[in-house]
Amino acid sequence: MTNWKEKDENYWREKLSAEQFEICREKGTERPFTGEYYTETSPGKYVCACCENTLFESDAKYDSGSGWPSFFAQAEENGIDTETDTSRGMERTEIMCSHCGSHLGHVFPDGPKPTGLRYCVNSLSLKFEPEADESSC
Repeated sequence: MTNWKEKDENYWREKLSAEQFEICREKGTERPFTGEYYTETSPGKYVCACCENTLFESDAKYDSGSGWPSFFAQAEENGIDTETDTSRGMERTEIMCSHCGSHLGHVFPDGPKPTGLRYCVNSLSLKFEPEADESSC
């Protein structure tokens, strides 16, 4: 099993685009309403762009109006780590991939039922895997 958290900066610079590196490894953020998955509505799952850990299912995605892909629940109970982020003059809860430590975005307590959470995620930290089309079998 790969220990993703032991990968060094050079590994990530080679694996990721410059924009992905800034978001995932340097805790940057995309401009709102610009991300590839902001308007994605197809069934499937969202995995970490760095290590392909499953993070979110499409049935937990909703339009929060925030400008970033938003989800009300993570796919697996321990797929995401959190920590307090006091950057930019405010206190927020940062979310990171539990497998590789990549920055995903933030979680807020203003989401819809049943969780009341809004996982606000950068598209560049995700990779979308569409659900297989069973009608073509």
